[in-house]
Amino acid sequence: MFKLDEFKQLVKDFSDVADFLVIYIAEAHSTDEWAFTNNIDISQHRSLEDRLSAAQILVQREPLCPVVVDEMNDVTAMKYGALPERLYVLQAGKIIYKGREGPAGYNPLEVRSILEKME
Repeated sequence: MFKLDEFKQLVKDFSDVADFLVIYIAEAHSTDEWAFTNNIDISQHRSLEDRLSAAQILVQREPLCPVVVDEMNDVTAMKYGALPERLYVLQAGKIIYKGREGPAGYNPLEVRSILEKME
């Protein structure tokens, strides 16, 4: 799961200048496919109900912003190249920051820098 504590701090620090949204996409490391040890037990989503159920695990960790789910055809993940995770900043409908693919490229500090300039 992405660096939730760092993300939550961004939400706290910049909620007056930005709206935040998490889009829950296909599970990158499902227990029935490509699992890591000590990972949360989530099977690959076979239905929208599965994906909604898995997203509730994130919602329970209180990300401090709305959480929505991608469609089962993964249209959002494909459009934004988001699998397994990626940060974006949009302004007036245009992408002004596109982070590298996570987990290695997931960098909340880069987002912080962009948002500081928007204050």
